[in-house]
Parts: sequence; structure tokens; C-alpha cells
Amino acid sequence: MDEYLDAQETVSENFPRIHPTFSDQILGAVVGSCVGDALGVPAEFKSRDALSAKSIEGMTGFGTWNQPEGTWSDDSSMSLCTLEALVDGYSLTSIAGRFLMWYREGYWTPYGNVFDIGNTTKMALDNLSTVPSPELAGLYDEYSNGNGSLMRILPISFITYKMPFEKRIQIISEVSSITHAHRRSIIACIILVEFASNLLCGNDRFMSYKMMQDTIKEHFGSEMEVTHFPLVYTDISRLPADFIRSGGYVVDTLEAAFWCVLNYHSYREVVLSAVNLGGDTDTTGCVAGGLAGLAFGFENIPPEWVNVLARMDEIKDLTHQFLNSLDS
Repeated sequence: MDEYLDAQETVSENFPRIHPTFSDQILGAVVGSCVGDALGVPAEFKSRDALSAKSIEGMTGFGTWNQPEGTWSDDSSMSLCTLEALVDGYSLTSIAGRFLMWYREGYWTPYGNVFDIGNTTKMALDNLSTVPSPELAGLYDEYSNGNGSLMRILPISFITYKMPFEKRIQIISEVSSITHAHRRSIIACIILVEFASNLLCGNDRFMSYKMMQDTIKEHFGSEMEVTHFPLVYTDISRLPADFIRSGGYVVDTLEAAFWCVLNYHSYREVVLSAVNLGGDTDTTGCVAGGLAGLAFGFENIPPEWVNVLARMDEIKDLTHQFLNSLDS
């Protein structure tokens, strides 16, 4: 860690800057999310101490959920549902409808069944049939600030990164609110999408982080809710690992993902550091993996992990459909 801090100011001298193409970034983000998720699934709920004694070093199977290697969870399912809906343009109803198909029918799951779903997400999806619009289904109370909307929000950056700021914020808020409507969860999603948008515009990780901080402080600095996000005001990468929490709370997941993405210099290092933090390993791996995929591109993801990923060909086909839709 100390070596990283010494090198951070001269990163261009010590680490080659990676400039993936836009399509490589998008494929990297989509596959990177799923791979990070799958790396974490077998170790979910394991403590940091347990993983320190026996760390995750590659793709494994079974473990917590008794699933074969390469199996991803609800994080990736909901992200893929979102991406598929975006092929036809932005429609909140279309996104919410696919979430229901996943929840009720096992749509966009590795093997046709849902084996992991958060309580807030479950309650919100049960609400969908009782509300006039999908963004009214989400839970608004402070105790409903798990990471269930943060884990699936990344694809929204693919269509909003060039939009006017106000429009981007509106869409992020709507999509988060399908399940998580408290302001804290929405701000967490905004922070992630702003960082991702900066990466998509060609900025490196460190500049993207600084730009995100400036944007959030400018537009939301007067909101009390922003005080729950120290990463907006301080450099999260400079904290020692002992200060990084990795449970299911949305702020913890966001900070853990940023800490990993800023402190390590390849996709492999980022996601392994993320899942070995313990706790909510699949979601930390998913969020960190998606951002690392954006930063480093698909070509930086170890092929031995990609090759065992469940439904990899279909994930790749869906991503290409989405990319083609941008040109039509």
C-alpha cells in the first residue's frame, strides 16, 4: 500500500496507461461485472480473516451457494436485464418488466433459477403490481440502503454519459428507485455513474475520480446525505484496508469498490482484492469488476475466467446487440 501511495502522483511513469476502445470498455464492463460476481459467489459471507488465511486466487465453485464455477448471481442478472432493455432505448417500464421476469421466471440467470435476492429488492418487486409507475415501487426508508441498486446501475452509464447532467441524474434516480428509492442509495448510484461516465469519456481512473468528486460537491454538496460519503471529500485510496468495510450497506460497497479500483493496476488485481475483503463478496466483486472492466477493457480480463463464465457467449452477444443499437 505504501508503495502505491508513493507512486500515485507519478502513475504514468510506473504503470502503463491503458486506453481501451469504447467497445472494449463496454464489453469489459459487462463481462467484468459478471466475472467479479462469479469470483465472489462461492465466498459470500466469509470473513476477511477467513479469506486472509485462505484467499481466493481464481475462479472456484460450490462454497456458499453450492454453485459450479463461473456462476454469477442476482447482481449480474439484474445488470443484464437492464442492458437488454436498453437495446431498444431507455424505458423504465421495460427495465422493471425484465426484473420481474428474472424474479418470477429465472430470466437471465445462469441456470434458470434465482438463488440469491436481497430483501429490499424482493419487497420492491412485489410492490410493482400495486404502483402506477415503476419508480414508486422502491423502498424509501433509511434502513433500505443495501447495495441492491448500486450493483446493477453501471449499464445506465453506457447511455447517459454524454447526456446533460440533469437528464442523467433523472434516469439514474428512476432506475435506482425501482427497488431502492432512499436518497442515499440514489446518490451512491450517481457517484458510480459519474465516475464511469468520466472513464467512458477517455479519462484515467485518477482523473475520473477527481472529476466525480468535483461534480458531486458542486451539485449536491449542500445535501446532508452527501456527508455519508467520505470518498467525495477525501481520497479513499489512501485509507488502509482495515478502514474499508465490505458488507451489504451501499456506502460500504461503493467505497470498497473505489478503493480496489484506485489501488490496483490490472483487472485481476482489482477483483481479487475486492472479493478477498470478505463479506458481500459477490457484490463487491461485481461493482469493482465492472469499473475495472471499464478502466482496463475486456482484453485485460484473464481468459481462464472468461472461458468458464456461465452463458458467456450469450453475454457477449447481448453486449454486441447493445453496441449495434447505438449505431442504429
